[in-house]
Amino acid sequence: MLLLPWLAMPAAAKDQADPLAAQVEAITAPLVGRVGFAAQLIGSDKIIAYNGDMTFPMASTYKVPAAVTLLKRVEAGEVKLDDMVELHLDDMVAGDNVIAENFVHPGLQLSVANLIEPMITMSDNTAADFVISLAGGPKAITDAMRKLGIKDMRIDRNIKDLFRDVLGMDSPATVAAVEEFMQSNPEMVTQLVTFPKNPKYEADPRDQSTPFAMLDLLMKIDSATAISEDSRDFLIASMSRTRTGAGRIKGLLPRGTPVAHKTGTGTGVTNDVGYVTLPDGRRFAIAIFTASSDTPLADRDRAVAEVARTLYDYFATN
Repeated sequence: MLLLPWLAMPAAAKDQADPLAAQVEAITAPLVGRVGFAAQLIGSDKIIAYNGDMTFPMASTYKVPAAVTLLKRVEAGEVKLDDMVELHLDDMVAGDNVIAENFVHPGLQLSVANLIEPMITMSDNTAADFVISLAGGPKAITDAMRKLGIKDMRIDRNIKDLFRDVLGMDSPATVAAVEEFMQSNPEMVTQLVTFPKNPKYEADPRDQSTPFAMLDLLMKIDSATAISEDSRDFLIASMSRTRTGAGRIKGLLPRGTPVAHKTGTGTGVTNDVGYVTLPDGRRFAIAIFTASSDTPLADRDRAVAEVARTLYDYFATN
């Protein structure tokens, strides 16, 4: 594979870093099915990318544009971060779900801020569906991305509907519905544990992005173009507290390297996107997507970590 052209990011400087592309290909080939990344040093127009205009399922990294869209509503005065939202047990979503696992009785309310936080830090799916709803729904999020000039990213479903389609269920994937489905289809349990590759899921154009598009959003968040400075600081602070994916972007970086990121995991899909701080204080944004993998989850994490370390070393010395 060669480093792809930079057509999707015309304002950025083209960098024909073929040795870097070859290095990424050699390292990741035995670990994942396919990989793409785009990274940019903040304050520079240089972008380093590999398969940067290839589309990938975003999985839970699409919670970043969801947060951006809701924060835009906060800025417009339509929603407040301290507004309280009632969470009904019937709306609890399957999958990564600290809320559903720990709050099993009626009578739960969380503020908007306290929904965004676990959606980012713990990839909580119940929180995500409430955030998506408060943001105006999937179409509103896609429309918000279009207004930012981000064309190669689309959000089409909330988590309940995405899980329904991936698992082949007849109804949205609430906790109760998934429990009932798994009792009737015990062979599907492995999908929630090993995340085997799913060609049908990957062929579905919904909820996909290119690395270039995600990088564009990350850069616009950081520059306070996508959201205000206060909203940016709120979101990046949450991303800096992310607890998932310790073996991904963070996996091979020097101990203590500041990283603010959001992970995404699906059938055959292992992603991580965010910001990394270099030893001299400079920072770079990075979006790493992988798909079509039937390797162990640890290998997929390692592939993301290898890409992040390769880019870390590149930017640290250039």
